[in-house]
Amino acid sequence: MHIYKEAMKLYHKFLLYKNKLIQPYIHFLLSLLAVFTTLASILLIVAVVYQHGFRLTKEDLEHLHLMYKIVWIVFLVEVSAHLLFEFKESKTKYKKLTWVLSGLLYLTLIPVIFHRPEHHGFILNFWLFLDSHTFKVLLLLVFAFLNLSYGLTRLLGKRTNPSLILAVSFLAIIIIGTGLLLLPLSIQEGVRVSWIDALFTSTSAVCVTGLTTVNVATTFTPMGLTVIIILIQIGGVGVMTLTSFFAMFFMGNTSLYNQLVVRDMVSSNSLSSLFSTLLYILLFTLAIEAVGMFTIWFSIHGTLGMSLKEEFAFSAFHSISAFCNAGFSTLPDNLGAPMLMTGHNWFYIIISFLILFGGIGFPILVNFKDIIKHHLHHWWEMLRTFKYQKYQKHHLYSLNTKIVLITSLILVVVGTGLIALFEWNVSFAGMTAGDKITQAFFNAVCPRTAGFNSVDLTSFTMQSVLIYIFLMWIGGAAQSTAGGIKVNAFAVVCMNIVSVLRGSSKVDVFGRQISQDSIRRSNVTVVLSFMVLFIAIFLLTIWQPEMHIIAIVFECVSALATVGSSLNTTSLLVDNSKLLICLLMFIGRVGLITLMLGIIKQKKKTRYSYPKDDIIIN
Repeated sequence: MHIYKEAMKLYHKFLLYKNKLIQPYIHFLLSLLAVFTTLASILLIVAVVYQHGFRLTKEDLEHLHLMYKIVWIVFLVEVSAHLLFEFKESKTKYKKLTWVLSGLLYLTLIPVIFHRPEHHGFILNFWLFLDSHTFKVLLLLVFAFLNLSYGLTRLLGKRTNPSLILAVSFLAIIIIGTGLLLLPLSIQEGVRVSWIDALFTSTSAVCVTGLTTVNVATTFTPMGLTVIIILIQIGGVGVMTLTSFFAMFFMGNTSLYNQLVVRDMVSSNSLSSLFSTLLYILLFTLAIEAVGMFTIWFSIHGTLGMSLKEEFAFSAFHSISAFCNAGFSTLPDNLGAPMLMTGHNWFYIIISFLILFGGIGFPILVNFKDIIKHHLHHWWEMLRTFKYQKYQKHHLYSLNTKIVLITSLILVVVGTGLIALFEWNVSFAGMTAGDKITQAFFNAVCPRTAGFNSVDLTSFTMQSVLIYIFLMWIGGAAQSTAGGIKVNAFAVVCMNIVSVLRGSSKVDVFGRQISQDSIRRSNVTVVLSFMVLFIAIFLLTIWQPEMHIIAIVFECVSALATVGSSLNTTSLLVDNSKLLICLLMFIGRVGLITLMLGIIKQKKKTRYSYPKDDIIIN
């Protein structure tokens, strides 16, 4: 027995020594493979884009197929290495779907090992399916996106500045979108698009703005429009939301720091509800856009001279564009096309509500889900027990939800009334009363950073233009697809003004006290927006001296608030002005405070404080 114990001690010492000796080399090998896999992922995406964006020769296709084979081998080696050297870690880290994907990757070896079956039937069809080029490329693309998403979320785990990563992610998507829009198959034959116009369009799509220097409908092919709508969807939902969900869905647990950062980005209540919050954001987006697509299709079916396929494409594009508050349209005259302006009031109402749903914010949509769930549970308990139960007083609506809904309702109602008042017999002249009210409502909602145009804004009175600028500057709600300073910040600043004028040291609303941090951030957002706008307007007056000051102000506010409306001046901008407007759109989408936090070095928290003193403010 003693000899056995000694032998086991020696064996365990040997294993420990072996692990200490070999483990560093294994980690180095896996790190090296991770680099190769990342490069292979990027190479694969570039190859797919090249294949579908250019007209290729037979030799080009052969080279691409060789590249696909190399990427396939790299992914196989990487998956095998993890299973061989880190099986225990992989077993706890991988989710079921990841194991399924790994299994499918190994199944692609069957056509390589076994010859094509001679007999017809299921086995032959299965072999042909595994050997098909489309299946292999789609599977490799899933692995590529999984690898890149997990790599991006790992950066957050390294305590890198999350604001900087968010800004760089948007910038990377903009650059990729620019390249895709410059592909020959994305542009109509006989049309020339400069790199700066492609950059402007890509920035406008990713930042869900809608400003364009070219006519989107006549410049881009269906492939180009598909690229634009994908960029809009990515920009509307958010790069980090998509990548974080993708990484967590396939890989499961990520670092605690990473989860904390993502939780703050999506306003999740806790770490335990983080994944469900990401899931709800994507489900709400897809569900609302799907409902919007079908309702738009019912409202325009058989009235625009389109085929069934074209009607569905039109409906899908405008549903996504409206919910993401992008303002892009496939029609040459945007939504002011003559065939839409008569007898399509329901279309404008549907688009308006999609804009509102996209602009109220994902946290509020999640709050709505909780409220509906609570009411359904209450009614179910009544039906199950056959007893009437009084509603218990719960704070179902969060303070954020109450403030956003009330402020949004006031802005929409007042905006509709004022635009109807000033445009009734001006730009709306010749319309029926129903059309005028619909157009007033639509044009009061669109400044909530959607940017669709139904009536030429140059025909608006000066009063309506000023109202438009004010509504654009405010924008939608925080954590939404909308831009602007946000109705949350605007409401808090207004309540703080009232509090100061009443001599109160606190800001109270609905039985709650608003935190000092919220007040400070709201004030900073407003002041920073004025500073950025002043600099941009000042520069444009130098570069565009022929433009009217109101047109310049309108263009700058529209860009910073990611609205997309214009007084027909975007196409007249010189290259310097285009780049400045691109920068404004980027700042507006990423967020002023978020961008500043990414650029300015953060001050460490101190445990001491200086004596307080007053500054004379009168």
